[in-house]
Amino acid sequence: MAAGRRHINRSKRQERSLLAMQLKKRILACIVLLVVLAVICIFGAARQQDIAVMGKLLESRDGKKIALTFDDGPHPYYTEQLLKGLKERDAKATFFITGKNVEEYPEIVKKIYEDGHLIGNHTYNHTQLTSKNRESFKEEIIKTNESIKAVTGEDTIYVRPPYGSWNKEFEKELNMFPVLWTIDPLDWCSSNVSCIVDTVCARAGENEIILMHDQYKSTVTAALKIVDRLQEEGYEFVTVDELLFD
Repeated sequence: MAAGRRHINRSKRQERSLLAMQLKKRILACIVLLVVLAVICIFGAARQQDIAVMGKLLESRDGKKIALTFDDGPHPYYTEQLLKGLKERDAKATFFITGKNVEEYPEIVKKIYEDGHLIGNHTYNHTQLTSKNRESFKEEIIKTNESIKAVTGEDTIYVRPPYGSWNKEFEKELNMFPVLWTIDPLDWCSSNVSCIVDTVCARAGENEIILMHDQYKSTVTAALKIVDRLQEEGYEFVTVDELLFD
C-alpha cells in the first residue's frame, strides 16, 4: 500500500511539473508574440510616416497649380516691390500691361520679363471694347504688342480685354488668346488687406486664375500674403500659359 501511494505521489509531482513547464512555454510564447506584434506596429507606424512624408514631398513637387495675374501696370513703385517679393518666394505671375505704361516704364517691363514672368496685352489706354470702337480697339492691341516687343524682343499672344469685353473674331485676326479670370477680390476698390487675402484663399483651387492690380500698396501686401498662405497649402504659382496649355 505504501509503495502504491509513493507511486501515485510521484506521478502527481511529474504531472504538476509537466503542467508547470507547459505553462512556462505558453507564457514565453505569449511574450514572444507580444514582442513581435509590438515590432510590427512600430515598423508599420514608421512606414506610414514615411509614406505620408513621401506623399507630401510628391505633392509639393507636383503641387496644385494656380495663377496670380495683375492688370493695368506696370506701376513705377509698387510693381517693383511686387517683383521683389515674388522673387523671394520663387513665385511666377502674369502681368497684363497697357501700352501707355510700357512706353512710360520700359525698364520695369524688362524687369518683369527678365524675372521669368509672363507679359500680356491690356490694350494701350485700358479701353473697353464696344460695338462702336471695334477698329480702334484692335489698333490699341496691335500698338501695345509692338511696344512690348520693342522692350522684350518677343511677340505677345495673350490678351486680357478690359472689363472682359471681347470679340472672338480677334483671336483669328490678331492670333491672340484672351485670358479672363476665376477669382476677383476687387482689390482695386478695397484697402483691407485681410479681406482681400481671405477672399482669395477661401475660393482658391487648382487651376484658378486670380485677378489683381499692381497699382496699389494694399494689393502688393495682400498678394504676397496670398502667396505665403497658399504655398503652405501646397500650391505652386505659375504663369497662365502653364494652366491653359500644360
